[in-house]
Amino acid sequence: MPTGYLVLILLVGAERLAELVVARRNLRWSLARGGVVSGRGHYPWMVVLHTGLLVACPLEVALAGRSFAPALGWPMLALVIAAQGLRWWCVATLGRRWNTQVVVIPGLPLVTGGPYRYLRHPNYVAVAVEGAALPLVHGAWVTAVAFTALNAALMAVRIRGEEAALTTASAPAAP
Repeated sequence: MPTGYLVLILLVGAERLAELVVARRNLRWSLARGGVVSGRGHYPWMVVLHTGLLVACPLEVALAGRSFAPALGWPMLALVIAAQGLRWWCVATLGRRWNTQVVVIPGLPLVTGGPYRYLRHPNYVAVAVEGAALPLVHGAWVTAVAFTALNAALMAVRIRGEEAALTTASAPAAP
């Protein structure tokens, strides 16, 4: 197993743990303000999928003997880093309202600043890019294809549920 790739996977795993810390803190804040959690049925599958990505990447590299191809690996690493930047731009823009779960505080306006000025669901773009690029940094194409397909199915459910939940936020949009 290439040490550099394993370090990358561990760094992304540490980032995920940091997300969970922020999400738990934000969930307490949201619930104290009347926040409503929805979409709980798909959330465990999302956790399994994201955990599976971090396990499958090094596993495929080790078991299939995937080698690092610089022409693919370096651009994919750049995409992984860009996805992290977009993800944390979303977190910073939403502030205490950001969460890994779908939580809506009734009456608060929708956020339309930051990356939300350009995309309705920019965090999901970050997830999709990272989920395809992270395995491809070291040639784990089976993991990239599997994650992308499963994530697309999961995101169809998640976005539909999130859109339904956001209709409860009836206040006018904030800049």
